[in-house]
Amino acid sequence: MHNEGHTQDMALEMREIIRHSQALVEATADEVDERVGKVREALKERLNAAKDKYSELNGHIGDKLRATDELVREKPYHVMGGTLVLGLLLGWMLGRK
Repeated sequence: MHNEGHTQDMALEMREIIRHSQALVEATADEVDERVGKVREALKERLNAAKDKYSELNGHIGDKLRATDELVREKPYHVMGGTLVLGLLLGWMLGRK
């Protein structure tokens, strides 16, 4: 499924961003400047919040994708009919000048 591959690509990119941020925090561990310490702590807090939000969002998106996939597999003609109606309405609205 195309959406699943796209979701996995986004998840991989988010993990890379988190990994690079963690490396930055670790690289500045020996810095003694007060400003660097404050920024480092703020980055740690935001990084932890981002991890929590990412895992929550990842689970939520996965649930929605599975539910959508299940609906399409159970009722393909309803989905096709809905898509047809939506396409006709969109075409009609865009065709008006």
